[in-house]
Formats: sequence, C-alpha cells, structure tokens
Amino acid sequence: MHSTAFNPDNSALLLIDHQVGTIGFTHSHDINLLIQNTTKLAKIAAAVDLPTVLTSSQEENFQGLLIPALQEILPAQYQARIKRRGIVNAMHDENFANAVRATGRKKLFVSGIATEVCVLFPVLQLLEEGYEVQVSADTSASHTLYGDNIALRRMEQAGAIITTVDQIIAELAIDWTSPNGTKLIHILDY
Repeated sequence: MHSTAFNPDNSALLLIDHQVGTIGFTHSHDINLLIQNTTKLAKIAAAVDLPTVLTSSQEENFQGLLIPALQEILPAQYQARIKRRGIVNAMHDENFANAVRATGRKKLFVSGIATEVCVLFPVLQLLEEGYEVQVSADTSASHTLYGDNIALRRMEQAGAIITTVDQIIAELAIDWTSPNGTKLIHILDY
C-alpha cells in the first residue's frame, strides 16, 4: 500500500495519445466528457507546475494531432511532445522513456487513449520499474467499455491506483486554503 500522497513535489503527469482521431474511435466514455476531464488534468498540471510528458502516435495518420486544449494549456510540453512511430508501449520508445525518467519523479499520474492498449502496457512496465502509478479512469477511454474495464482491473491487480480527475485535484490540494488548494479548487466544476 502507498504510504504518501501524490503531490506536485514528487509527482509527474503522463498524457498518452489524446489525439483527435484516436478519441474518435472510443466508445467506452462520452467523448465530450473525456475531453473536458483531460482538459482539467492539463489545467492541474499547469496550476501546480507538475512535470508533464505528452506523447502521440503516428500523428500524420488517422490518429491526428493531440487535442487542441493540450497545446493551449501546456504549450511547452506540447512542443516537446514525443512523437512515436507506432510503438504500442510508449516506454519502449527511448525518447518517451528518457523523458519520463528525466522528470526525476517516481509517482506518476497516467492517462491516455486507449486504456486497453496505450495506457495498459506502459503502466505495467512503469510498475515493474518501481514507479507508483495512478491511472485517471475518466481521462482514458477504449473502443469498448468491456475492454476499458478489463484494462483498469488488470492495472489495479498489478498495483496501480485507479482514480479520477477530481480525486487527483483533492489529493494534490490536501487543504483548500493551502497555496496548491487555492490554485486547484477553481478547476473543480461542480
């Protein structure tokens, strides 16, 4: 069991393949809600200076570019995004693996499309490498709800924590009157 909370001082964010075309073939979640939650996750990273690594796969094909909100909210990270040639496990891409390691953080929030492929395999490898991983279930999606659920269960059984964006906000805030809390409370949109 994990004894310390994830906080900006020891955490990083990995956003995997939130591409316009890729999102278009998911059916496990409402696409508009998925994009809204992913946008909130990017806003969290920007608000508390969370080191963030973005990656895409085959942008020149049907997968397309990352959603526009990521470029708007995290322009430097968007510019530095790792453009994979089609490698399924992003951690098998040397540039992505090096970028993750360069954050110097051992606690990772991970999100991506599709949960059952592009999130599952790097998360399993990150866990094997000793990282503590939280998977944001409401910013990840798959072709089917069945596939999404099985992937989340498999990652959880391997040691990942399954979470949501609003749980991440509260966990990083710790106290709504703290400096981080005052930056994050406005991202909640109840």
